[in-house]
Parts: sequence; structure tokens; C-alpha cells
Amino acid sequence: MSGASAPELLFLAVIGLVGGIGITAVGPGGVLPTIGLFALTGLLPAQVAGTAIVTHIATGALGTLAYTRSGQLRERDTRRTALILAGTALLGAPLGVVSGTLVSRHAFAVVLGGVVAAAAGLVWYRARRPYAALLVHPPTALVVALGLAVSAVSGIVGIGGPMLTVPLLTAVGLPVLRSLACAQAQSVVIATVGTLGYLVHGTIDWPLAALVGLPELAGVLVGWKIAHALPTRALRNTLITTLCVLAVYLVLRG
Repeated sequence: MSGASAPELLFLAVIGLVGGIGITAVGPGGVLPTIGLFALTGLLPAQVAGTAIVTHIATGALGTLAYTRSGQLRERDTRRTALILAGTALLGAPLGVVSGTLVSRHAFAVVLGGVVAAAAGLVWYRARRPYAALLVHPPTALVVALGLAVSAVSGIVGIGGPMLTVPLLTAVGLPVLRSLACAQAQSVVIATVGTLGYLVHGTIDWPLAALVGLPELAGVLVGWKIAHALPTRALRNTLITTLCVLAVYLVLRG
């Protein structure tokens, strides 16, 4: 598998598990498999993005089912936001894939580091404003703009929706659980469109996708339970610190 050693392959599986937990517990988390594939394998940037993004089809579908079961996606306004985000992904994700097949390794590392740093900043920002006014449904124009931007960036680096969508939606005032629910539905479309794009370019390593994706699926269920059962403050603070360190690492590595 792209020259990775047995310990590195095991570490990739663990990264997939932790990433899955992050996806449904706090949102940012899906970027961890991308970082693992970038750092531990010899894959080209387009191969990293293609291999990572395919795993988010299943994680997004499972997350959507989980948040439908817990009621968030049965709410009319939440469902409306989710549908708008999913619709924008049909345009944004293909643009991201085209860009992802052209970027150099250095540019990929810088973009990925920027995405990670932005996510950390957004999570921190919302944590500093726990009592900010909450919205039932953000303005449609804002949701469209966020959806296009997130899906394009996701297509470039091979992540799903929750990485950026959850902190962005919570930053503008949508409750955390509703934000998580919307992002899962968006992730399915981003990942499906992105996978088709990278499949055309032949840049998906299927064995590595399975190695990372199966533990990631298990993590999605664990994260969903955490989001509903436990205070997320400690997890959120750990995530902010981890994302900041990873952002610096990626920029220096690139």
C-alpha cells in the first residue's frame, strides 16, 4: 500500500477511527485521514484527496442516518439548510476536484494547513461565545455562499462537509447538533461527486481507502453518541490544540 510499513498502516487505521469520532462529535475530524495519508504514504496530492474523499461517502451516509434517528434532520428548518448545502456541493465539489488534480505537493500542504487552522479558529471563536444568539435557519444567501466555499475546498483536499461546515454554521448561530446534522447530509454529496471526479482521473487507492474508511465508520457511531451524551468542552479544547499543531506541521512540511 504505497510503500507504507505495517506500523504506519496500523496508525492510519487508528487515525481513521479518531477522525470518524471527530466528524459526528464536534465536526472537524474528517481531515485527520487526509493528513495521515499525506504524511505517512507516498501518494501524490490528488491521490491523497481521492483516497480520503471516498471514505466520506459512507461516513456521511451513516452520520445522516444517525442524526435523522435522533431527530435533528426531521426538523423542517434543519432539513432545509441541509438540502441547500447539499445542492451547492453539486457545483462546488467538481471545481475543487479540478483544482485538486493540478496542485503541487507544497501547495496542497499549504491549503490543507490553512483549512486546519481555519477550523481551529472557528471552533475557538464559537467556544468564546457560548451564549450568542441561536438561529433556527441562517439566511439562504449565507448558506449558499458557505456551501459553495466548503464544497470547493473539500474537493481540493479530500474532506467531507463537517470539517468546515460545522464550525462555520455554529459561528453564525446555528445550534451544534443541527450544524452537525446538516454537515452530514452535505458530506454525502461532496464525497460522492468528489469520488466520481477523482475516479475519472484514476487517483483513488482503494485498499488504503478501506483501511482508513472502515475504522472511520465505527468512529462515526461513537462520535454521534458522544455528541448526545457527554459535554464536549474537553474534546473541543483538545481538538483546537491538535488542529493548531497540525496546521503548523503541514505548512512547515510543505
